[in-house]
Amino acid sequence: MTDDLARDHEQLLEFLYACPVGLVEFDATGAILMINPHAMKHLLPLAGARDPSNLFAMLQGCAPELRNLYDDYPKDRGTICDGHRIAVDIGVGPRGKDPKVLACTLVKLAPGRAIATFADITVQVAQERRLRQTETWFGSLISGINDYAVLSITADGMIDGVNAAFTRQSGRPIEDVEGQPLDRILNVDMAAGSPSLCDQLRLAERDGWYLDESWQQRTTGERYWCQRLFAMRPETGDACQPKGFSVVLRDVARDESDTSDLRRLLLFDHLTGAANRTHFLQLFEREQRRWQVSRQPLSLVLLDVDFFKAVNDLHGHPTGDVVLKQLSQVCIAMLRPSDLFARLGGEEFAVLLPDTGLDEAVAMADRLRAAVAAMVIATPDGPLRITASFGCATATEACASVDGMIGLADGHLYAAKHAGRNRVHARLPLSDVA
Repeated sequence: MTDDLARDHEQLLEFLYACPVGLVEFDATGAILMINPHAMKHLLPLAGARDPSNLFAMLQGCAPELRNLYDDYPKDRGTICDGHRIAVDIGVGPRGKDPKVLACTLVKLAPGRAIATFADITVQVAQERRLRQTETWFGSLISGINDYAVLSITADGMIDGVNAAFTRQSGRPIEDVEGQPLDRILNVDMAAGSPSLCDQLRLAERDGWYLDESWQQRTTGERYWCQRLFAMRPETGDACQPKGFSVVLRDVARDESDTSDLRRLLLFDHLTGAANRTHFLQLFEREQRRWQVSRQPLSLVLLDVDFFKAVNDLHGHPTGDVVLKQLSQVCIAMLRPSDLFARLGGEEFAVLLPDTGLDEAVAMADRLRAAVAAMVIATPDGPLRITASFGCATATEACASVDGMIGLADGHLYAAKHAGRNRVHARLPLSDVA
Protein backbone atom coordinates (compact mmCIF):
# COMPACT_ATOMS: atom_id res chain seq x y z
CA MET A 1 0.00 0.00 0.00
CA THR A 2 2.88 2.33 0.80
CA ASP A 3 4.35 1.74 -2.66
CA ASP A 4 0.98 2.58 -4.26
CA LEU A 5 0.75 5.83 -2.29
CA ALA A 6 4.28 6.78 -3.23
CA ARG A 7 3.55 6.07 -6.90
CA ASP A 8 0.33 8.08 -6.76
CA HIS A 9 2.19 10.95 -5.09
CA GLU A 10 4.90 10.86 -7.75
CA GLN A 11 2.31 10.83 -10.54
CA LEU A 12 0.45 13.74 -8.95
CA LEU A 13 3.63 15.80 -8.77
CA GLU A 14 4.45 14.89 -12.35
CA PHE A 15 0.98 16.05 -13.41
CA LEU A 16 1.29 19.33 -11.52
CA TYR A 17 4.72 20.15 -12.92
CA ALA A 18 3.81 19.19 -16.50
CA CYS A 19 0.46 20.99 -16.39
CA PRO A 20 0.30 23.65 -19.16
CA VAL A 21 -1.57 26.00 -16.77
CA GLY A 22 0.16 27.93 -14.00
CA LEU A 23 -0.73 26.65 -10.52
CA VAL A 24 0.08 28.40 -7.23
CA GLU A 25 -0.94 27.42 -3.71
CA PHE A 26 -0.65 30.24 -1.18
CA ASP A 27 -1.71 31.29 2.31
CA ALA A 28 -3.71 34.28 3.55
CA THR A 29 -0.69 36.60 3.39
CA GLY A 30 0.12 35.60 -0.20
CA ALA A 31 3.14 33.48 0.80
CA ILE A 32 3.61 30.77 -1.85
CA LEU A 33 3.36 27.20 -0.55
CA MET A 34 3.69 25.48 -3.93
CA ILE A 35 4.19 26.68 -7.50
CA ASN A 36 4.62 24.79 -10.76
CA PRO A 37 7.10 25.73 -13.54
CA HIS A 38 4.40 27.16 -15.82
CA ALA A 39 3.35 29.66 -13.15
CA MET A 40 6.98 30.56 -12.44
CA LYS A 41 7.53 31.32 -16.14
CA HIS A 42 4.70 33.89 -16.10
CA LEU A 43 5.12 35.36 -12.61
CA LEU A 44 8.84 35.64 -11.91
CA PRO A 45 9.44 38.26 -14.66
CA LEU A 46 6.76 40.41 -12.99
CA ALA A 47 8.37 40.35 -9.56
CA GLY A 48 11.28 42.68 -10.31
CA ALA A 49 12.69 43.77 -6.97
CA ARG A 50 9.60 42.54 -5.13
CA ASP A 51 9.44 39.39 -2.99
CA PRO A 52 9.27 36.40 -5.42
CA SER A 53 8.02 34.12 -2.66
CA ASN A 54 4.79 36.10 -2.22
CA LEU A 55 2.08 36.00 -4.90
CA PHE A 56 0.49 39.34 -4.01
CA ALA A 57 3.91 41.06 -3.91
CA MET A 58 4.87 39.73 -7.36
CA LEU A 59 1.61 40.97 -8.86
CA GLN A 60 1.52 44.31 -7.01
CA GLY A 61 2.67 46.22 -10.08
CA CYS A 62 0.06 44.94 -12.51
CA ALA A 63 -2.76 43.45 -10.42
CA PRO A 64 -2.84 45.04 -6.93
CA GLU A 65 -6.57 44.33 -6.77
CA LEU A 66 -5.99 40.58 -6.22
CA ARG A 67 -5.02 41.13 -2.60
CA ASN A 68 -8.24 43.08 -2.00
CA LEU A 69 -10.31 40.44 -3.79
CA TYR A 70 -8.88 37.80 -1.48
CA ASP A 71 -9.19 39.87 1.70
CA ASP A 72 -12.78 40.93 0.91
CA TYR A 73 -14.04 37.42 0.06
CA PRO A 74 -16.54 36.64 2.85
CA LYS A 75 -16.55 32.80 2.75
CA ASP A 76 -14.08 30.21 4.01
CA ARG A 77 -14.27 28.32 0.70
CA GLY A 78 -15.28 29.10 -2.85
CA THR A 79 -14.27 30.80 -6.10
CA ILE A 80 -13.06 34.35 -5.48
CA CYS A 81 -12.67 35.28 -9.14
CA ASP A 82 -12.80 33.31 -12.38
CA GLY A 83 -10.77 34.32 -15.43
CA HIS A 84 -9.82 37.74 -14.03
CA ARG A 85 -7.72 39.41 -16.74
CA ILE A 86 -4.29 40.85 -15.96
CA ALA A 87 -2.48 42.96 -18.58
CA VAL A 88 1.20 42.53 -17.79
CA ASP A 89 3.13 44.41 -20.51
CA ILE A 90 0.85 46.92 -22.23
CA GLY A 91 2.89 49.47 -24.14
CA VAL A 92 6.34 48.08 -23.33
CA GLY A 93 6.69 45.25 -25.84
CA PRO A 94 7.95 45.41 -29.42
CA ARG A 95 5.95 47.69 -31.64
CA GLY A 96 3.13 45.79 -33.34
CA LYS A 97 3.11 43.00 -30.76
CA ASP A 98 -0.13 42.31 -28.90
CA PRO A 99 0.22 42.94 -25.13
CA LYS A 100 0.47 39.86 -22.92
CA VAL A 101 -2.67 39.09 -20.91
CA LEU A 102 -3.07 36.44 -18.22
CA ALA A 103 -6.36 34.96 -16.99
CA CYS A 104 -6.31 34.41 -13.22
CA THR A 105 -8.71 32.29 -11.18
CA LEU A 106 -8.56 32.37 -7.37
CA VAL A 107 -10.20 29.61 -5.32
CA LYS A 108 -10.29 29.57 -1.53
CA LEU A 109 -9.77 25.97 -0.36
CA ALA A 110 -9.97 26.60 3.38
CA PRO A 111 -9.42 29.46 5.84
CA GLY A 112 -5.92 30.73 5.14
CA ARG A 113 -5.33 28.48 2.14
CA ALA A 114 -6.06 29.14 -1.55
CA ILE A 115 -4.99 28.22 -5.06
CA ALA A 116 -4.48 30.43 -8.11
CA THR A 117 -4.35 29.38 -11.75
CA PHE A 118 -2.81 31.44 -14.55
CA ALA A 119 -3.29 30.97 -18.29
CA ASP A 120 -1.86 33.03 -21.16
CA ILE A 121 -4.85 34.34 -23.16
CA THR A 122 -2.98 36.93 -25.20
CA VAL A 123 -4.05 35.45 -28.55
CA GLN A 124 -7.67 35.11 -27.41
CA VAL A 125 -7.83 38.74 -26.22
CA ALA A 126 -6.31 40.01 -29.47
CA GLN A 127 -8.86 38.01 -31.46
CA GLU A 128 -11.70 39.35 -29.29
CA ARG A 129 -10.51 42.91 -29.83
CA ARG A 130 -10.36 42.52 -33.58
CA LEU A 131 -13.74 40.79 -33.58
CA ARG A 132 -15.27 43.66 -31.59
CA GLN A 133 -13.84 46.14 -34.06
CA THR A 134 -15.32 44.19 -36.94
CA GLU A 135 -18.69 43.81 -35.22
CA THR A 136 -18.77 47.53 -34.36
CA TRP A 137 -18.09 48.46 -37.95
CA PHE A 138 -20.32 46.01 -39.78
CA GLY A 139 -23.06 46.01 -37.15
CA SER A 140 -23.60 49.70 -37.73
CA LEU A 141 -24.05 49.07 -41.45
CA ILE A 142 -27.65 48.08 -40.82
CA SER A 143 -28.69 50.53 -38.10
CA GLY A 144 -28.02 53.95 -36.66
CA ILE A 145 -26.08 55.44 -39.58
CA ASN A 146 -26.93 59.06 -40.27
CA ASP A 147 -24.32 59.69 -42.97
CA TYR A 148 -20.90 58.60 -44.19
CA ALA A 149 -18.05 60.39 -45.91
CA VAL A 150 -14.82 59.45 -47.65
CA LEU A 151 -11.44 61.20 -47.62
CA SER A 152 -8.40 60.32 -49.69
CA ILE A 153 -5.10 60.82 -47.85
CA THR A 154 -1.56 60.89 -49.20
CA ALA A 155 1.19 58.82 -47.57
CA ASP A 156 2.33 61.89 -45.60
CA GLY A 157 -1.14 62.68 -44.23
CA MET A 158 -2.39 65.36 -46.65
CA ILE A 159 -6.02 65.30 -47.88
CA ASP A 160 -6.11 65.01 -51.70
CA GLY A 161 -9.74 64.01 -52.22
CA VAL A 162 -13.12 64.57 -50.53
CA ASN A 163 -16.66 63.48 -51.38
CA ALA A 164 -19.75 65.64 -50.99
CA ALA A 165 -20.98 63.61 -48.01
CA PHE A 166 -18.13 65.03 -45.92
CA THR A 167 -19.61 68.52 -46.29
CA ARG A 168 -23.03 67.23 -45.19
CA GLN A 169 -21.49 65.45 -42.21
CA SER A 170 -19.07 68.11 -40.97
CA GLY A 171 -20.32 71.36 -42.49
CA ARG A 172 -16.91 72.05 -44.09
CA PRO A 173 -16.86 72.98 -47.82
CA ILE A 174 -14.75 70.67 -49.99
CA GLU A 175 -12.49 73.51 -51.11
CA ASP A 176 -11.60 74.24 -47.46
CA VAL A 177 -10.57 70.64 -46.87
CA GLU A 178 -8.58 69.55 -49.91
CA GLY A 179 -4.86 70.13 -49.56
CA GLN A 180 -5.04 70.36 -45.75
CA PRO A 181 -3.23 68.06 -43.28
CA LEU A 182 -5.60 65.46 -41.86
CA ASP A 183 -4.93 66.56 -38.27
CA ARG A 184 -6.32 70.03 -39.03
CA ILE A 185 -9.65 68.59 -40.15
CA LEU A 186 -10.32 65.71 -37.73
CA ASN A 187 -10.36 65.94 -33.95
CA VAL A 188 -8.79 63.25 -31.77
CA ASP A 189 -9.24 63.06 -28.00
CA MET A 190 -5.89 61.51 -27.06
CA ALA A 191 -6.57 61.96 -23.35
CA ALA A 192 -9.56 59.63 -23.76
CA GLY A 193 -7.39 56.92 -25.26
CA SER A 194 -7.45 57.47 -29.02
CA PRO A 195 -4.04 57.35 -30.75
CA SER A 196 -2.92 60.43 -32.62
CA LEU A 197 -3.96 60.56 -36.27
CA CYS A 198 -0.33 59.99 -37.23
CA ASP A 199 -0.28 56.81 -35.13
CA GLN A 200 -3.61 55.68 -36.58
CA LEU A 201 -2.15 55.95 -40.09
CA ARG A 202 0.90 53.98 -38.96
CA LEU A 203 -1.32 51.25 -37.53
CA ALA A 204 -3.28 51.11 -40.78
CA GLU A 205 0.02 50.83 -42.65
CA ARG A 206 1.11 47.99 -40.37
CA ASP A 207 -2.13 46.00 -40.32
CA GLY A 208 -3.75 47.12 -43.58
CA TRP A 209 -6.57 48.90 -41.75
CA TYR A 210 -7.38 50.56 -38.45
CA LEU A 211 -10.72 51.38 -36.82
CA ASP A 212 -11.26 54.17 -34.29
CA GLU A 213 -14.25 56.09 -32.99
CA SER A 214 -14.73 59.26 -30.96
CA TRP A 215 -16.76 62.45 -30.75
CA GLN A 216 -16.36 64.94 -33.62
CA GLN A 217 -17.69 68.48 -33.94
CA ARG A 218 -19.56 70.06 -36.86
CA THR A 219 -18.94 73.66 -37.85
CA THR A 220 -22.19 74.49 -36.02
CA GLY A 221 -20.65 73.30 -32.75
CA GLU A 222 -22.85 70.18 -32.58
CA ARG A 223 -21.07 66.98 -31.49
CA TYR A 224 -21.60 63.64 -33.21
CA TRP A 225 -20.17 60.16 -32.75
CA CYS A 226 -17.86 59.33 -35.65
CA GLN A 227 -16.44 55.94 -36.60
CA ARG A 228 -13.27 56.16 -38.71
CA LEU A 229 -11.90 53.36 -40.84
CA PHE A 230 -8.37 53.92 -42.15
CA ALA A 231 -7.44 51.62 -45.04
CA MET A 232 -4.01 51.52 -46.68
CA ARG A 233 -3.71 51.93 -50.46
CA PRO A 234 -0.42 50.18 -51.41
CA GLU A 235 1.75 51.11 -54.35
CA THR A 236 1.12 48.85 -57.32
CA GLY A 237 3.12 45.66 -56.92
CA ASP A 238 4.43 46.60 -53.45
CA ALA A 239 2.11 45.77 -50.57
CA CYS A 240 4.55 47.21 -48.01
CA GLN A 241 4.80 50.74 -49.37
CA PRO A 242 1.62 52.81 -48.95
CA LYS A 243 0.54 55.04 -51.80
CA GLY A 244 -1.88 56.66 -49.42
CA PHE A 245 -4.95 55.94 -47.34
CA SER A 246 -8.70 55.97 -47.66
CA VAL A 247 -10.62 57.19 -44.61
CA VAL A 248 -14.31 56.38 -44.29
CA LEU A 249 -16.16 58.50 -41.69
CA ARG A 250 -19.51 57.37 -40.38
CA ASP A 251 -21.94 59.50 -38.38
CA VAL A 252 -23.44 57.05 -35.88
CA ALA A 253 -26.28 57.68 -33.45
CA ARG A 254 -24.78 57.25 -29.98
CA ASP A 255 -25.68 58.35 -26.46
CA GLU A 256 -22.87 60.53 -25.11
CA SER A 257 -23.31 59.56 -21.46
CA ASP A 258 -23.11 55.83 -22.21
CA THR A 259 -19.91 56.34 -24.18
CA SER A 260 -18.33 58.45 -21.46
CA ASP A 261 -19.16 55.83 -18.83
CA LEU A 262 -17.63 53.07 -20.97
CA ARG A 263 -14.42 55.01 -21.60
CA ARG A 264 -14.13 55.83 -17.92
CA LEU A 265 -14.39 52.13 -17.01
CA LEU A 266 -11.77 51.14 -19.59
CA LEU A 267 -9.23 53.90 -19.02
CA PHE A 268 -9.43 55.02 -15.40
CA ASP A 269 -8.89 53.49 -11.98
CA HIS A 270 -12.26 52.80 -10.35
CA LEU A 271 -11.15 53.88 -6.87
CA THR A 272 -9.17 57.08 -7.44
CA GLY A 273 -10.29 58.37 -10.84
CA ALA A 274 -6.65 58.48 -11.98
CA ALA A 275 -5.71 56.90 -15.30
CA ASN A 276 -5.12 53.18 -14.95
CA ARG A 277 -1.80 51.46 -15.60
CA THR A 278 -2.79 50.22 -19.05
CA HIS A 279 -3.88 53.67 -20.26
CA PHE A 280 -0.76 55.28 -18.77
CA LEU A 281 1.65 52.91 -20.52
CA GLN A 282 -0.14 53.26 -23.84
CA LEU A 283 0.07 57.07 -23.73
CA PHE A 284 3.65 56.98 -22.39
CA GLU A 285 4.77 54.85 -25.35
CA ARG A 286 2.99 57.22 -27.73
CA GLU A 287 4.68 60.27 -26.18
CA GLN A 288 8.04 58.49 -26.25
CA ARG A 289 7.67 57.87 -29.99
CA ARG A 290 6.80 61.54 -30.45
CA TRP A 291 9.94 62.49 -28.49
CA GLN A 292 12.05 60.36 -30.82
CA VAL A 293 10.78 62.39 -33.77
CA SER A 294 10.47 65.92 -32.32
CA ARG A 295 12.93 65.85 -29.38
CA GLN A 296 10.47 68.02 -27.46
CA PRO A 297 11.09 67.53 -23.71
CA LEU A 298 9.32 64.61 -22.02
CA SER A 299 9.49 63.96 -18.28
CA LEU A 300 8.12 61.45 -15.80
CA VAL A 301 7.43 61.70 -12.06
CA LEU A 302 6.81 58.66 -9.86
CA LEU A 303 5.40 59.07 -6.37
CA ASP A 304 4.73 56.68 -3.54
CA VAL A 305 2.82 57.32 -0.30
CA ASP A 306 5.16 57.07 2.69
CA PHE A 307 4.36 54.39 5.29
CA PHE A 308 1.11 53.49 3.56
CA LYS A 309 1.09 49.98 5.03
CA ALA A 310 1.01 51.56 8.47
CA VAL A 311 -2.04 53.61 7.43
CA ASN A 312 -3.89 50.44 6.44
CA ASP A 313 -2.73 48.54 9.53
CA LEU A 314 -3.59 51.30 12.02
CA HIS A 315 -6.70 52.83 10.44
CA GLY A 316 -8.02 50.08 8.14
CA HIS A 317 -8.27 49.68 4.36
CA PRO A 318 -11.32 52.00 4.00
CA THR A 319 -9.22 54.86 5.38
CA GLY A 320 -6.39 53.85 3.07
CA ASP A 321 -8.80 54.12 0.14
CA VAL A 322 -9.83 57.62 1.27
CA VAL A 323 -6.15 58.62 1.39
CA LEU A 324 -5.57 57.43 -2.19
CA LYS A 325 -8.72 59.15 -3.49
CA GLN A 326 -7.95 62.46 -1.80
CA LEU A 327 -4.32 62.39 -2.96
CA SER A 328 -5.45 61.79 -6.55
CA GLN A 329 -7.95 64.64 -6.43
CA VAL A 330 -5.32 67.07 -5.09
CA CYS A 331 -2.70 66.09 -7.68
CA ILE A 332 -5.03 66.04 -10.69
CA ALA A 333 -6.30 69.53 -9.83
CA MET A 334 -2.73 70.90 -9.99
CA LEU A 335 -1.79 69.47 -13.41
CA ARG A 336 -2.22 70.85 -16.93
CA PRO A 337 -4.80 69.31 -19.31
CA SER A 338 -1.93 67.80 -21.34
CA ASP A 339 -0.44 66.04 -18.29
CA LEU A 340 -1.54 62.56 -17.20
CA PHE A 341 -1.90 61.38 -13.59
CA ALA A 342 -2.08 57.61 -13.23
CA ARG A 343 -2.26 54.94 -10.56
CA LEU A 344 0.29 52.24 -11.31
CA GLY A 345 -0.66 49.96 -8.45
CA GLY A 346 -1.30 50.08 -4.71
CA GLU A 347 -0.01 53.42 -3.38
CA GLU A 348 2.28 54.14 -6.35
CA PHE A 349 1.34 56.83 -8.87
CA ALA A 350 2.89 58.43 -11.96
CA VAL A 351 2.71 61.80 -13.67
CA LEU A 352 3.50 62.00 -17.38
CA LEU A 353 4.62 65.50 -18.38
CA PRO A 354 4.85 66.14 -22.15
CA ASP A 355 6.81 69.21 -23.29
CA THR A 356 8.40 69.45 -19.85
CA GLY A 357 12.12 69.47 -19.01
CA LEU A 358 13.69 68.00 -15.90
CA ASP A 359 13.86 71.29 -13.96
CA GLU A 360 10.16 71.96 -14.58
CA ALA A 361 9.31 68.36 -13.64
CA VAL A 362 11.21 68.68 -10.36
CA ALA A 363 9.42 71.95 -9.60
CA MET A 364 6.05 70.34 -10.32
CA ALA A 365 6.93 67.31 -8.18
CA ASP A 366 7.86 69.60 -5.28
CA ARG A 367 4.55 71.46 -5.57
CA LEU A 368 2.72 68.12 -5.52
CA ARG A 369 4.82 66.99 -2.54
CA ALA A 370 3.90 70.12 -0.58
CA ALA A 371 0.21 69.76 -1.48
CA VAL A 372 0.15 66.12 -0.33
CA ALA A 373 1.88 67.02 2.93
CA ALA A 374 -0.73 69.75 3.53
CA MET A 375 -3.66 67.34 3.15
CA VAL A 376 -5.78 66.58 6.20
CA ILE A 377 -7.71 63.30 5.95
CA ALA A 378 -10.69 62.86 8.25
CA THR A 379 -10.76 59.40 9.89
CA PRO A 380 -12.79 57.82 12.71
CA ASP A 381 -9.61 58.12 14.81
CA GLY A 382 -9.21 61.83 14.08
CA PRO A 383 -7.32 63.89 11.47
CA LEU A 384 -4.59 62.08 9.54
CA ARG A 385 -1.67 63.59 7.63
CA ILE A 386 0.53 61.79 5.12
CA THR A 387 3.59 62.48 2.99
CA ALA A 388 4.87 61.08 -0.28
CA SER A 389 8.27 60.58 -1.91
CA PHE A 390 8.98 61.51 -5.52
CA GLY A 391 11.42 60.45 -8.23
CA CYS A 392 11.86 62.26 -11.56
CA ALA A 393 13.35 61.38 -14.95
CA THR A 394 13.46 62.99 -18.36
CA ALA A 395 14.00 61.56 -21.83
CA THR A 396 17.61 61.81 -23.01
CA GLU A 397 19.75 60.06 -25.59
CA ALA A 398 21.11 57.91 -22.79
CA CYS A 399 17.68 57.12 -21.34
CA ALA A 400 14.89 57.35 -23.89
CA SER A 401 12.84 54.15 -23.62
CA VAL A 402 9.68 53.76 -21.56
CA ASP A 403 11.32 51.04 -19.44
CA GLY A 404 14.47 53.11 -19.02
CA MET A 405 12.65 56.23 -17.85
CA ILE A 406 10.45 54.27 -15.44
CA GLY A 407 13.52 52.48 -14.07
CA LEU A 408 15.41 55.75 -13.62
CA ALA A 409 12.49 57.53 -11.93
CA ASP A 410 11.92 54.47 -9.73
CA GLY A 411 15.56 54.53 -8.64
CA HIS A 412 15.26 58.21 -7.73
CA LEU A 413 12.02 57.47 -5.85
CA TYR A 414 13.73 54.88 -3.68
CA ALA A 415 16.66 57.24 -3.16
CA ALA A 416 14.13 59.76 -1.81
CA LYS A 417 12.72 57.08 0.49
CA HIS A 418 16.16 56.16 1.81
CA ALA A 419 17.09 59.81 2.31
CA GLY A 420 14.22 60.31 4.76
CA ARG A 421 11.00 60.45 2.65
CA ASN A 422 8.78 63.47 1.90
CA ARG A 423 11.24 64.73 -0.71
CA VAL A 424 11.96 64.83 -4.44
CA HIS A 425 15.00 63.18 -6.03
CA ALA A 426 16.13 63.66 -9.62
CA ARG A 427 19.66 63.43 -10.91
CA LEU A 428 20.75 63.30 -14.52
CA PRO A 429 22.37 60.11 -15.88
CA LEU A 430 26.16 60.21 -15.60
CA SER A 431 26.49 60.34 -19.38
CA ASP A 432 24.62 63.67 -19.34
CA VAL A 433 26.80 65.30 -16.73
CA ALA A 434 29.55 67.47 -18.19
